[in-house]
Amino acid sequence: MKTPRPTSGHTTNPWEELRRLTPARIALGRAGISLPTNAQLNFQYAHAQARDAVHLPFDHAGLAGSLAERGRETLLLHSAAADRDTYLQRPDLGRRLDAASREKLLQHAQANPGGFDLAVVVADGLSALAVQRHSLPFLERMEEQTSAEGWSLSPVVLVQQGRVAVADEVGELLGAKMVVILIGERPGLSSPDSLGLYFTWAPRVGLTDAYRNCISNVRLEGLSYGMAAHRLLYLMREACRRQLSGVNLKDEAEVPSLTGEPDRTLAGNFLLATDHH
Repeated sequence: MKTPRPTSGHTTNPWEELRRLTPARIALGRAGISLPTNAQLNFQYAHAQARDAVHLPFDHAGLAGSLAERGRETLLLHSAAADRDTYLQRPDLGRRLDAASREKLLQHAQANPGGFDLAVVVADGLSALAVQRHSLPFLERMEEQTSAEGWSLSPVVLVQQGRVAVADEVGELLGAKMVVILIGERPGLSSPDSLGLYFTWAPRVGLTDAYRNCISNVRLEGLSYGMAAHRLLYLMREACRRQLSGVNLKDEAEVPSLTGEPDRTLAGNFLLATDHH
Protein backbone atom coordinates (compact mmCIF):
# COMPACT_ATOMS: atom_id res chain seq x y z
CA MET A 1 0.00 0.00 0.00
CA LYS A 2 1.37 3.40 -1.03
CA THR A 3 2.02 5.80 1.85
CA PRO A 4 0.32 9.20 1.34
CA ARG A 5 2.62 12.23 1.09
CA PRO A 6 2.63 14.47 4.17
CA THR A 7 1.05 17.92 3.86
CA SER A 8 2.05 21.15 5.53
CA GLY A 9 -1.34 21.50 7.21
CA HIS A 10 -1.77 24.98 5.66
CA THR A 11 -4.19 25.56 2.79
CA THR A 12 -3.96 28.84 0.88
CA ASN A 13 -7.34 30.54 0.52
CA PRO A 14 -7.51 32.17 -2.95
CA TRP A 15 -10.17 34.58 -1.67
CA GLU A 16 -7.60 36.15 0.65
CA GLU A 17 -5.56 37.20 -2.40
CA LEU A 18 -8.65 38.74 -4.01
CA ARG A 19 -9.46 40.72 -0.86
CA ARG A 20 -6.23 42.65 -1.28
CA LEU A 21 -7.38 43.88 -4.69
CA THR A 22 -10.81 45.28 -3.86
CA PRO A 23 -12.69 47.12 -1.11
CA ALA A 24 -15.72 44.91 -1.88
CA ARG A 25 -16.97 42.75 0.98
CA ILE A 26 -15.74 39.30 -0.04
CA ALA A 27 -14.24 36.42 1.97
CA LEU A 28 -15.53 37.83 5.25
CA GLY A 29 -15.51 34.45 6.92
CA ARG A 30 -18.14 33.23 9.34
CA ALA A 31 -18.75 32.45 12.96
CA GLY A 32 -21.27 29.63 12.95
CA ILE A 33 -24.08 30.94 10.74
CA SER A 34 -23.16 34.60 11.33
CA LEU A 35 -20.48 37.07 10.32
CA PRO A 36 -17.34 37.36 12.45
CA THR A 37 -17.43 40.25 14.91
CA ASN A 38 -14.87 42.39 13.05
CA ALA A 39 -16.72 42.04 9.75
CA GLN A 40 -20.01 42.99 11.41
CA LEU A 41 -18.48 46.02 13.14
CA ASN A 42 -16.85 47.17 9.89
CA PHE A 43 -20.21 46.89 8.12
CA GLN A 44 -21.94 48.97 10.80
CA TYR A 45 -19.19 51.57 10.63
CA ALA A 46 -19.48 51.85 6.84
CA HIS A 47 -23.25 52.14 7.13
CA ALA A 48 -22.88 54.95 9.67
CA GLN A 49 -20.44 56.76 7.35
CA ALA A 50 -22.94 56.53 4.49
CA ARG A 51 -25.77 57.92 6.65
CA ASP A 52 -23.57 60.75 7.92
CA ALA A 53 -22.57 61.66 4.36
CA VAL A 54 -26.22 62.06 3.36
CA HIS A 55 -26.98 64.41 6.26
CA LEU A 56 -23.72 66.37 6.44
CA PRO A 57 -24.40 70.09 5.81
CA PHE A 58 -22.91 71.63 2.67
CA ASP A 59 -19.97 73.86 3.67
CA HIS A 60 -20.58 76.29 0.81
CA ALA A 61 -18.84 79.15 2.64
CA GLY A 62 -15.61 77.16 2.94
CA LEU A 63 -15.72 76.14 -0.72
CA ALA A 64 -16.52 79.69 -1.85
CA GLY A 65 -13.59 80.99 0.21
CA SER A 66 -11.18 78.48 -1.33
CA LEU A 67 -12.37 79.35 -4.82
CA ALA A 68 -12.05 83.09 -4.09
CA GLU A 69 -8.40 82.53 -3.12
CA ARG A 70 -7.91 81.13 -6.63
CA GLY A 71 -9.65 84.09 -8.25
CA ARG A 72 -12.95 82.30 -9.00
CA GLU A 73 -16.26 84.08 -8.46
CA THR A 74 -19.13 82.09 -6.94
CA LEU A 75 -22.90 82.45 -6.79
CA LEU A 76 -24.80 80.84 -3.91
CA LEU A 77 -28.27 79.57 -4.82
CA HIS A 78 -30.86 77.25 -3.27
CA SER A 79 -33.22 74.71 -4.75
CA ALA A 80 -36.95 74.73 -4.12
CA ALA A 81 -36.41 72.15 -1.37
CA ALA A 82 -36.37 74.31 1.76
CA ASP A 83 -34.51 71.87 4.01
CA ARG A 84 -32.84 68.45 4.04
CA ASP A 85 -35.93 66.50 5.04
CA THR A 86 -37.91 68.05 2.20
CA TYR A 87 -35.04 67.41 -0.20
CA LEU A 88 -34.94 63.70 0.65
CA GLN A 89 -38.72 63.27 0.40
CA ARG A 90 -39.37 65.51 -2.63
CA PRO A 91 -36.76 64.89 -5.35
CA ASP A 92 -38.74 67.10 -7.75
CA LEU A 93 -38.11 70.19 -5.60
CA GLY A 94 -34.37 69.59 -5.67
CA ARG A 95 -34.44 69.79 -9.47
CA ARG A 96 -35.60 73.41 -9.60
CA LEU A 97 -34.35 76.68 -8.12
CA ASP A 98 -36.38 78.63 -5.60
CA ALA A 99 -37.79 82.01 -6.66
CA ALA A 100 -35.06 84.10 -5.00
CA SER A 101 -32.28 82.09 -6.62
CA ARG A 102 -33.91 82.27 -10.02
CA GLU A 103 -34.16 86.06 -9.74
CA LYS A 104 -30.54 86.30 -8.61
CA LEU A 105 -29.41 84.29 -11.61
CA LEU A 106 -31.52 86.35 -14.02
CA GLN A 107 -29.91 89.53 -12.68
CA HIS A 108 -26.45 88.07 -13.20
CA ALA A 109 -27.36 87.02 -16.75
CA GLN A 110 -28.62 90.52 -17.55
CA ALA A 111 -25.33 91.97 -16.33
CA ASN A 112 -23.40 89.45 -18.48
CA PRO A 113 -25.45 89.16 -21.68
CA GLY A 114 -22.79 87.36 -23.68
CA GLY A 115 -23.45 84.03 -22.01
CA PHE A 116 -20.78 81.37 -21.44
CA ASP A 117 -19.40 78.35 -23.17
CA LEU A 118 -19.69 76.30 -19.97
CA ALA A 119 -21.79 76.84 -16.84
CA VAL A 120 -20.17 75.22 -13.79
CA VAL A 121 -22.48 74.06 -10.99
CA VAL A 122 -21.64 72.41 -7.66
CA ALA A 123 -24.45 70.86 -5.60
CA ASP A 124 -24.41 68.87 -2.39
CA GLY A 125 -26.61 66.09 -3.75
CA LEU A 126 -26.61 63.02 -1.52
CA SER A 127 -23.06 63.49 -0.22
CA ALA A 128 -21.78 66.93 0.71
CA LEU A 129 -18.68 65.06 1.91
CA ALA A 130 -17.83 64.19 -1.70
CA VAL A 131 -18.23 67.80 -2.79
CA GLN A 132 -16.07 69.13 0.02
CA ARG A 133 -13.27 66.64 -0.60
CA HIS A 134 -13.11 66.50 -4.38
CA SER A 135 -14.75 69.45 -6.13
CA LEU A 136 -11.89 71.91 -5.64
CA PRO A 137 -9.04 69.67 -6.89
CA PHE A 138 -11.18 68.50 -9.80
CA LEU A 139 -12.05 72.07 -10.81
CA GLU A 140 -8.35 72.94 -10.80
CA ARG A 141 -7.63 70.10 -13.27
CA MET A 142 -10.65 70.95 -15.40
CA GLU A 143 -9.91 74.65 -15.62
CA GLU A 144 -6.34 73.99 -16.73
CA GLN A 145 -7.75 72.23 -19.78
CA THR A 146 -10.68 74.56 -20.49
CA SER A 147 -8.28 77.50 -20.35
CA ALA A 148 -6.05 75.83 -22.92
CA GLU A 149 -9.12 75.38 -25.15
CA GLY A 150 -10.12 79.02 -24.74
CA TRP A 151 -13.58 78.29 -23.38
CA SER A 152 -15.36 80.84 -21.19
CA LEU A 153 -16.67 79.64 -17.82
CA SER A 154 -19.45 80.97 -15.65
CA PRO A 155 -18.91 81.75 -11.99
CA VAL A 156 -19.04 78.55 -9.96
CA VAL A 157 -22.71 78.24 -9.04
CA LEU A 158 -23.15 76.61 -5.62
CA VAL A 159 -26.62 75.09 -5.12
CA GLN A 160 -27.84 73.97 -1.71
CA GLN A 161 -30.18 70.95 -1.66
CA GLY A 162 -29.65 70.48 -5.38
CA ARG A 163 -30.20 67.49 -7.65
CA VAL A 164 -28.74 66.82 -11.08
CA ALA A 165 -31.46 68.48 -13.16
CA VAL A 166 -31.11 71.82 -11.37
CA ALA A 167 -28.05 72.40 -13.57
CA ASP A 168 -30.29 72.58 -16.65
CA GLU A 169 -32.14 75.57 -15.24
CA VAL A 170 -28.88 77.24 -14.22
CA GLY A 171 -27.37 76.74 -17.67
CA GLU A 172 -30.48 77.95 -19.44
CA LEU A 173 -30.77 81.13 -17.37
CA LEU A 174 -27.08 81.94 -17.84
CA GLY A 175 -27.30 81.42 -21.59
CA ALA A 176 -24.61 78.72 -21.51
CA LYS A 177 -23.89 76.42 -24.43
CA MET A 178 -23.04 73.59 -22.03
CA VAL A 179 -23.33 72.85 -18.33
CA VAL A 180 -21.56 70.48 -15.96
CA ILE A 181 -22.68 69.79 -12.42
CA LEU A 182 -20.42 68.34 -9.74
CA ILE A 183 -22.64 66.53 -7.25
CA GLY A 184 -22.32 64.12 -4.36
CA GLU A 185 -23.46 60.66 -5.40
CA ARG A 186 -25.56 58.32 -3.27
CA PRO A 187 -23.11 56.86 -0.73
CA GLY A 188 -22.19 53.20 -0.95
CA LEU A 189 -20.93 51.04 1.88
CA SER A 190 -17.35 51.46 0.67
CA SER A 191 -17.64 54.91 -0.95
CA PRO A 192 -19.34 57.63 1.12
CA ASP A 193 -17.49 60.38 -0.80
CA SER A 194 -18.04 59.59 -4.49
CA LEU A 195 -18.35 62.67 -6.73
CA GLY A 196 -20.40 62.52 -9.93
CA LEU A 197 -20.14 64.78 -12.99
CA TYR A 198 -23.15 65.30 -15.25
CA PHE A 199 -22.65 67.10 -18.56
CA THR A 200 -25.35 68.51 -20.86
CA TRP A 201 -25.27 70.28 -24.21
CA ALA A 202 -27.83 73.10 -24.73
CA PRO A 203 -29.27 72.86 -21.18
CA ARG A 204 -32.91 73.71 -20.61
CA VAL A 205 -35.59 72.86 -18.08
CA GLY A 206 -37.37 69.59 -18.79
CA LEU A 207 -34.50 67.52 -20.17
CA THR A 208 -34.28 63.90 -19.03
CA ASP A 209 -31.23 61.83 -18.16
CA ALA A 210 -31.10 60.67 -21.78
CA TYR A 211 -29.64 64.09 -22.65
CA ARG A 212 -26.84 63.92 -20.07
CA ASN A 213 -23.47 62.21 -19.89
CA CYS A 214 -22.29 60.95 -16.51
CA ILE A 215 -18.73 60.51 -15.25
CA SER A 216 -18.98 58.67 -11.95
CA ASN A 217 -16.90 57.76 -8.89
CA VAL A 218 -14.47 60.67 -8.97
CA ARG A 219 -12.38 60.27 -5.81
CA LEU A 220 -8.93 59.19 -4.71
CA GLU A 221 -9.88 55.49 -4.63
CA GLY A 222 -11.82 55.70 -7.90
CA LEU A 223 -11.44 57.80 -11.05
CA SER A 224 -8.63 60.34 -10.67
CA TYR A 225 -9.24 64.07 -11.04
CA GLY A 226 -6.98 64.25 -14.09
CA MET A 227 -8.68 61.34 -15.86
CA ALA A 228 -12.15 62.70 -15.05
CA ALA A 229 -11.16 66.10 -16.51
CA HIS A 230 -9.71 64.36 -19.58
CA ARG A 231 -12.99 62.50 -20.18
CA LEU A 232 -15.09 65.63 -19.62
CA LEU A 233 -13.04 67.66 -22.08
CA TYR A 234 -13.48 64.94 -24.69
CA LEU A 235 -17.26 65.09 -24.22
CA MET A 236 -17.21 68.89 -24.46
CA ARG A 237 -15.24 68.87 -27.71
CA GLU A 238 -17.49 66.25 -29.25
CA ALA A 239 -20.63 68.02 -28.03
CA CYS A 240 -19.51 71.24 -29.71
CA ARG A 241 -18.70 69.37 -32.91
CA ARG A 242 -21.89 67.29 -33.03
CA GLN A 243 -24.28 69.65 -31.19
CA LEU A 244 -25.58 66.98 -28.81
CA SER A 245 -24.98 65.08 -25.58
CA GLY A 246 -26.43 62.11 -23.74
CA VAL A 247 -27.12 58.66 -25.15
CA ASN A 248 -26.09 59.76 -28.64
CA LEU A 249 -22.65 60.87 -27.41
CA LYS A 250 -20.40 58.02 -26.26
CA ASP A 251 -17.29 58.48 -24.13
CA GLU A 252 -14.57 57.20 -26.45
CA ALA A 253 -11.76 59.30 -25.04
CA GLU A 254 -8.32 57.81 -25.67
CA VAL A 255 -6.51 57.26 -22.39
CA PRO A 256 -2.89 58.51 -22.31
CA SER A 257 -0.37 55.82 -21.38
CA LEU A 258 3.12 56.02 -19.87
CA THR A 259 4.64 55.60 -23.33
CA GLY A 260 2.82 58.66 -24.61
CA GLU A 261 0.74 56.57 -27.01
CA PRO A 262 -3.05 56.47 -26.55
CA ASP A 263 -4.30 53.32 -24.85
CA ARG A 264 -7.33 52.21 -26.82
CA THR A 265 -8.02 49.20 -24.64
CA LEU A 266 -9.84 51.47 -22.16
CA ALA A 267 -11.75 53.51 -24.71
CA GLY A 268 -14.69 52.93 -26.99
CA ASN A 269 -16.99 49.93 -27.19
CA PHE A 270 -15.12 46.64 -26.80
CA LEU A 271 -17.97 44.85 -28.59
CA LEU A 272 -17.27 46.65 -31.84
CA ALA A 273 -14.43 45.77 -34.16
CA THR A 274 -11.97 48.65 -34.57
CA ASP A 275 -9.51 49.12 -37.38
CA HIS A 276 -6.32 50.75 -36.07
CA HIS A 277 -4.41 50.51 -39.37
